[in-house]
Amino acid sequence: MTSRALTVGFDLDMTLIDSRPGIRAAYQALSAETGTYIDADLAVTRLGPPLEQELRNWFPEERIQAMGDRYREIYPTYAIAPTLAMPGAREAVAAVRARGGRAIVVTAKHEPNAKLHLAHLGIEADAVIGWLWAEAKAQALREHEASVYVGDHTGDVRGARTAGALSVAVATGPCDAAELRAAGADVVLGGLTEFAGWLDAYAAAGPV
Repeated sequence: MTSRALTVGFDLDMTLIDSRPGIRAAYQALSAETGTYIDADLAVTRLGPPLEQELRNWFPEERIQAMGDRYREIYPTYAIAPTLAMPGAREAVAAVRARGGRAIVVTAKHEPNAKLHLAHLGIEADAVIGWLWAEAKAQALREHEASVYVGDHTGDVRGARTAGALSVAVATGPCDAAELRAAGADVVLGGLTEFAGWLDAYAAAGPV
């Protein structure tokens, strides 16, 4: 019996990319444009959940949709150039490809902006699926038959577990290793620099 092809899903913000400088700049621009105070330094410490969840800390409910639309509109101008790849990100994707696998990105971010980040940084994904958070990520993971999902947030752990995928967590975002383990992560790595070595060991243990 042949094993199915390896597909690994990756989260984006604080997993593959350090988007804090860019997101900070986008929030500062939105704050200046609207005259509404936004603590951008605080906002970038809690990346992961959908944008609207953060905007509710600064705007009344009736303005959330408009502010979300405007933020996404100005985002490419302010957030793409300052954003860097996380250490080990390119190598992690390459490790999946080296095993004949597929690397997909499943993120809560606005999908067009997610694709802009990856193109700017030269990180090639086999598919990019946006607008999915926490348990909803399972929809894309199942559709693409991902057996592993890598993320930095407890919401990513929940998404992996809902999909029946192995949850590999990296402690590079707002959730520390203890939180990720408590949420049910199967594996916790310090960062993506450890991923290729882990994948080698995982593959050696059985068919992927």
